[in-house]
Amino acid sequence: MPSKDFLRKLPQTSYSLQKKPGWLNFIHLDWPLLLLLIILCAVGLLVLYSASGENISMLYRQLTHMGIGFLVMLVVAQIGPHHYRRWSPWLTMFGIILLVAVLVMGAGAKGAQRWLAIPGLPRFQPSELMKLALPMVLAWYYADRHLPPRLKHLFWGMVFIIVPALLIVKQPDLGTAILIAASGFFVLLFAGIRWRLVFGFASVAAACIPVFWMLMKEYQKQRVLTFLDPERDPLGAGWNIIQSQTAIGSGGLYGRGWLEGTQSHLDFLPESHTDFIIAVLAEEFGFIGVLGLLALYFLVVTRCLFIATNADNTYGRLLAGSLSLTFFFYIFVNIGMVSGILPVVGLPLPLISYGGTSIVTLFVGFGLLMSIQTHKKLLPR
Repeated sequence: MPSKDFLRKLPQTSYSLQKKPGWLNFIHLDWPLLLLLIILCAVGLLVLYSASGENISMLYRQLTHMGIGFLVMLVVAQIGPHHYRRWSPWLTMFGIILLVAVLVMGAGAKGAQRWLAIPGLPRFQPSELMKLALPMVLAWYYADRHLPPRLKHLFWGMVFIIVPALLIVKQPDLGTAILIAASGFFVLLFAGIRWRLVFGFASVAAACIPVFWMLMKEYQKQRVLTFLDPERDPLGAGWNIIQSQTAIGSGGLYGRGWLEGTQSHLDFLPESHTDFIIAVLAEEFGFIGVLGLLALYFLVVTRCLFIATNADNTYGRLLAGSLSLTFFFYIFVNIGMVSGILPVVGLPLPLISYGGTSIVTLFVGFGLLMSIQTHKKLLPR
């Protein structure tokens, strides 16, 4: 009997058994990650309102920054990762040109030259662009090469990292330079760099500490000395750390209550709405509040790493993995700085601290992660 006699077909009707896709199916967003980000932003606005001394105008500005960030993230997520892969080297070249322009004709403030003021555009920091461009170009470079990377490929990867990091150190902006170098190193880590090389680099860096010390600016040396002994200058360089530790300790288990913190409201705690905002949260919501924030961060990082491990190709895995660990690095460095286990380097707490360009940059990174997650079928194997 012919095999076609065994074919069975459903009767033709005017009703379709397939559900028509809704409009949500056409929006490339990772909904679990989006929900977590909305909750984090809500917590950030709540804490910022208290940390700013109930400054409603600052709260509105922060809300505007977050709104712009969400819109940019939405746009970035709609573009397939294969486009970003193609644009990565050009974006990095553009970022390097901007960093050189900062050294030549950048706008300065508080002894640092980190901004570009182009007529018709708001003043911005080109170093923020490199936070994304560097992991993108390294992921592009290693995507089509043998992994773990050979020594010659590792050498060029280090060149990609060192050049922008040195340009940013010259501004000077050591904190951002460290963050950007770390984002590049995370790509190497996900590319499978051998651990003996990691320990070898760490040993060389440790041996070069005396050289780094001689090259550091005076204020950078003071930060390191203050980290080692905050009490050496309690009314000067050690003031921030001492007051932040006091705020964290006074919060106890449950905190003093929202808007009831004394360290920030009586102006004992400097930069309470930016770098030291977690000290405000610890004082008002206590150890339980800090644990709740860390749990939110943990869920965000876990979701980002899930996206990295499920990416369809090497470029997506390397880029998503680097962005995930860079976000974790942000959190670790800020909390370590405020609690006194790391030197003060001036990095904000992601989505909690007040900021403009830094918040938009974070949302662009999350947009890239969502693009990698939702465009899997468009990525070449």
